Amino acid sequence: MAKVICTGSFDPVTKGHIDIITRAAGLFDEVVALVVVNPAKNPSFTPEERVEMLGKTTSHLPNV
Repeated sequence: MAKVICTGSFDPVTKGHIDIITRAAGLFDEVVALVVVNPAKNPSFTPEERVEMLGKTTSHLPNV
């Protein structure tokens, strides 16, 4: 089983992020989208909100 991790701040989730995750989902058995918290940045959304956004925007991809 091939796995990959797609990391980012995802603040907010963009079409580019979704494109990369979708491409990875076609190449790997499992894709983990990991929300990174960077204390040097002033995010617009909380980590929990970003995880929720990622979940909604990738819900059509069963291996993410």
